[in-house]
Amino acid sequence: MPNLKATILLVEDEPSLRLGLVDGLNSEGFAVVEAVDGESALELLLPNAPFDAVLLDLMLPGIDGLEVLRRVRSASMNVPILILSARGEDADRILGFEYGADDFMVKPAPLREVVLRLGAVLRRNTPAATEVLTTASFGKIQIDFDAYSLTRDGKRFGLNRKERDLLAFFLRHVGEPVDRNQLLKEVWGQRSPSNSRTVDTHIFRLRQKLEIDSDHPVHLITVHGVGYRFETEI
Repeated sequence: MPNLKATILLVEDEPSLRLGLVDGLNSEGFAVVEAVDGESALELLLPNAPFDAVLLDLMLPGIDGLEVLRRVRSASMNVPILILSARGEDADRILGFEYGADDFMVKPAPLREVVLRLGAVLRRNTPAATEVLTTASFGKIQIDFDAYSLTRDGKRFGLNRKERDLLAFFLRHVGEPVDRNQLLKEVWGQRSPSNSRTVDTHIFRLRQKLEIDSDHPVHLITVHGVGYRFETEI
């Protein structure tokens, strides 16, 4: 009997697929709690999310997976959420990441890939894996990472999970040019550059909150041919 690595909430309505994932994850040492729809998933997740990670289908009866994801992130919960869905179009992936997913896999995904991706997000979310930022301030900007908020000139903006993670990453790399692939790897945990458009979408939305004039940014600057550079001095 393997030592349990982590407790996973599996949200999947298709019985045979759910059973296969439960058996496979158990054999890899994970403890698995099952939910068959969005409503039961939210009952298990809110208010404390007592899980190390969530495997979430999008096409669920009643409350769909994106709404589950939105409500969990709106409650400022940091539990890693990996989408596992038959809906694998670019628009679905982008929406998933915009709502705060940590990873996106398309069904049918090999069990080994699911296990490896779970392991990757669990490592990234351990306290020893990264420097923890709680607050930051520069110029007229104040950021409260715990509250998922950014204040500019006294005006408060909410941050979604990836906007928060992007800011934390940029603040650890002030003045350094970083490309989209690096952001996908370090912030989204992706090896493939196929979803690079989601980086641009998040940068655009973050600039609306961060910059006085988002068309002429002074903090989150485009480096043509490379990617982006973050500056705290103006």
